Amino acid sequence: MNAATPPSAESLRAALAGLLDGLPPTQAAKAVERLIANYRGTTPTDAPVLRDRSDVAAYAAYRMPATFEAVRGVLDALRDAAPEWVPGTHTDVGGGTGAASWAVAEVWEEAPPRTTVLDWAEPALTLGRELAAGAFDAEWRRERIGTALKLAETDLVTVSYVLKELTGADRTALVTEAARAARAVVIVEPGTPDGYERIIAARTLLIDAGFTVAAPCPHSGACPIVPGTDWCHFSARVSRSSLHRQVKGGSLPYEDEKYSYVAATRFPVTPAVSRVTRRPQIRKGLVQLELCGPDGLARDTVTKRHGPLYKQARDAEWGDSWPPETDA
Repeated sequence: MNAATPPSAESLRAALAGLLDGLPPTQAAKAVERLIANYRGTTPTDAPVLRDRSDVAAYAAYRMPATFEAVRGVLDALRDAAPEWVPGTHTDVGGGTGAASWAVAEVWEEAPPRTTVLDWAEPALTLGRELAAGAFDAEWRRERIGTALKLAETDLVTVSYVLKELTGADRTALVTEAARAARAVVIVEPGTPDGYERIIAARTLLIDAGFTVAAPCPHSGACPIVPGTDWCHFSARVSRSSLHRQVKGGSLPYEDEKYSYVAATRFPVTPAVSRVTRRPQIRKGLVQLELCGPDGLARDTVTKRHGPLYKQARDAEWGDSWPPETDA
């Protein structure tokens, strides 16, 4: 990796390519199985999930491409809401091997922020430092992520797939501290009912701290979803390299990463008028869009009679803002 190769999904895969060389397949498989069990589990831990080099290598191959795509999707939505804003500094809390930091460096590749990655697993920091060498400027520092964490003031804080690993008290403390330190906070969790619940709790804390929701919500009011009936989540398409297929099994060239998120800021933003909350349903001569707008949840049916809007509806994707912007 060299400075001429900007951070991207492709350059990340290239950095990951030789990661499992020399690691016995059974050892890699066992590490992945344990990580999957932890990822899907419900019990927070007070010890690092990534314990040694084999854990970290398996994790990086198993999770980094999906985390990168999810966080990049969230950052794209934040940038849509605040197109002129460029962070000069970034803190990646619980960043592990740095997938979110790769996404930040790519989204603002014209002027990548100075990044600090904080994690309590030294093996993860070591590997993350190796993978990112020459790709973007980052400091990798060991910190316990919990109630005692104090953050330096920064433009952007990312917290991706971290809250699940913490106790309730530590989650509250972390989000509160991020809100104190940052101008913009991005939090990403698995796109599961419990992941959505953690996002809603974090969203409430951010709003109470004076933040405005930039995405995915078109407003900073209460979520219109009745608790227990549904959950807000989105999907990112992840290209799977041969390494990725080797570690995770299966033969498809891609997978879909489901995630829930909130992006909120202390500066003015222009949120989406409404957001597509499910994969659009395309039928003969019409497209059905499930939307979240300022007045709550709604369904919009776009037909050929709507002219150019019909083609735009056929091209709309889950997570897009709606209606699309039109040239003045």
